[in-house]
Order: sequence, then structure tokens, then C-alpha cells
Amino acid sequence: MTLHWYEGPLAAFDTETTGVDVEGDRIVSAALVVQDTAGARPRVTRWLVNPGIPVPEGATAVHGLTDDHLQRNGRWPAPVMEELARALAEQVAAGRPLVVMNAPFDLTILDRELRRHRASTLGDYLPGTPLCVLDPRVLDKHLDRYRKGRRTLTDLCAHYEVELAGAHDAAADATAALDVVRAVARRFSSRLERLTPAELHTLQAVWHAAQARGLQAWFTRQGTPEIVDPAWPLRPELRTAA
Repeated sequence: MTLHWYEGPLAAFDTETTGVDVEGDRIVSAALVVQDTAGARPRVTRWLVNPGIPVPEGATAVHGLTDDHLQRNGRWPAPVMEELARALAEQVAAGRPLVVMNAPFDLTILDRELRRHRASTLGDYLPGTPLCVLDPRVLDKHLDRYRKGRRTLTDLCAHYEVELAGAHDAAADATAALDVVRAVARRFSSRLERLTPAELHTLQAVWHAAQARGLQAWFTRQGTPEIVDPAWPLRPELRTAA
């Protein structure tokens, strides 16, 4: 019996941060979850970071990590960012698809932290090895596009009956995102089982761009000035005017 990709090895990555601005905010915690087959016990690696800047009360209210806790228990960012990049590169090299919920946020903020603390980029750690990312938000929005309601990780877990124990803990969120991808793929197996994760990666870039255009059009109709970036899974570096 052939094992479909969504029953096989997957890795998942998630961060908690000081805010939602990938260009200026910082990572305060991260987790990598690796599961060899569906239902197997996952291997979890966690990182805690002293970001070197104050953590806003609003961010602490979300993930529970305070300035005092991070200063006492967090590590300096530079070595952590190096470890994170190398850990992701190891998964990519091993051929494990990388599950990242809302990938343009987590992968871009890691890239910016690497630029800030290591004078490098995420791409520098992946020479000749392309990323293969599975984003449950993009997959669900494309495959079930007419369903009403929000599509946060909490919402997706509820819809696909996936347990989320301890939302906004990086390890819990990564584990849940991994389980959601498996659940999405099983529900829409007739549309996904013939596609490889690499093919899905390419398709998700197209799907996300279309979703971004749709959201941008809605913002325009509402008179909202917000700009939606169509790039996936990593936003390009901002270019400043000369």
C-alpha cells in the first residue's frame, strides 16, 4: 500500500513575536516539530529569545511571555537565529515538507532577524535546496474557498477537529498546524493525492497571490488603506528609495 505524502514525514515551524510587523518586530520564541508518520510521537525543539527590545503588553497578552521572563530565561538572538535557520535547512535537506501557518509572516520575520543579527538571509542557509512549504491557511482557503468565517489557526483546528492545546505557544501551534495540514489533505485527498509537496509549493504561491488580490480588492471597496503582499512563502526585502 502506497503511503500518501500527507501520512508521511512532515516538519512544522512557528514563532511568537513582539508584534505583527515583520520588518521591525522580533522573535521571542520558536519551535520546530518533526513527525515521521501520521500519529507518531513528534520530536519538539523549542527556543526562547531575549529580543533586546521591550515586549509590548499587547504581545504579552497573546503569548504570555513577559520582559522579565525573557530577560531571565531567553538567549541572545544571534545564536538562536543561526540555530533556527540551520534547523530548517536540515529539514529541507532531509526532504521533509515544512508546515508553516501563514508562512509569509514566520519565514519573513526569521529572514529579517537573520539580516539583523547574522548579516545573512534565510536563503543563505538553503544553497541549492529549495524550500518546500505547506501553509494550512493557503490550502484551506483555496480548497474550501466559499466557506464563511475566519481562518485563523484556532478556527481551522475547530473546523477540522484538530486539538489545539495551548494556543499561541509556538510548539502547540506548530503541532496543530501540522495536524491541520494532514486533515485538510485527507478531506480533499481526491484533489491533492496526485500532487507532490513540491508541486503543491508552486501552486500555493499562485493561490496565495490570487487570495491576496481578492483581499486587496475588498480593502479597496471598504476604503481601507491596508496593502496586502502577494508574495509567498517569503516576502522580498524592502527596497528604500535612493
